This record gives sequence, C-alpha cells and structure tokens, in this order.
Amino acid sequence: MSNSAARKLRKNQTEAEKKLWKVLRNKQLEGLKFRRQFPFGRYVADFVCHEKKLVVEVDGGQHANQGLEDKKRTKFFEEEGYQVLRFWNNEVLVNIEGVMEIISINIK
Repeated sequence: MSNSAARKLRKNQTEAEKKLWKVLRNKQLEGLKFRRQFPFGRYVADFVCHEKKLVVEVDGGQHANQGLEDKKRTKFFEEEGYQVLRFWNNEVLVNIEGVMEIISINIK
C-alpha cells in the first residue's frame, strides 16, 4: 500500500487508534519505537514495532464481516516474521490498561 494511503489513514484514525497511539508513541512502552498506519507489503499495519517484530491491529465493527481478509492480513504479517495482536475498538476504549499489559507481555 502506498505512503499516501497510509498518510490518509493516519489523519482519519478511530478514537481507539488515537487512544492507543497516545500510550505507544515517543517510546513510552519500554523504550520501543512504534509506527502507526505503517505501509507493510500490500497492507497498512495499524501499529508496528520492528525491533520486536510485533504488529498491533485495532479492529472496529466492520471487521466482524471481514474475518477472511483479516486472516489473510495476519498470515502475511506472520510470514514476514511478525507476531500479530488484535484488539477490538471497545477493548482499547474501556480497558487501555489491560491492552497495554497484553502488549507488554508479548514484547518480552
């Protein structure tokens, strides 16, 4: 996917993506650099930490009907050697501490 498409996604983040970015940006999580809406092959990863080979995806309601496409995305990232964590928007909005704990456990 192109950089311009990723740039457009960065400008139109969901509330959940904005909330998660606030706690991932500027190396706030264990000193690790995360990128948001990062072009990755033919996809754009919501958040990626190259150092730990981790992709974090935040899924809204539209993903309930995109199971097959999400599986393809996950398979692609995994084939590139990345672990994928998926969270629903609602999880991020109501339990950011729990989401951060899961991310922290998976980057060790």
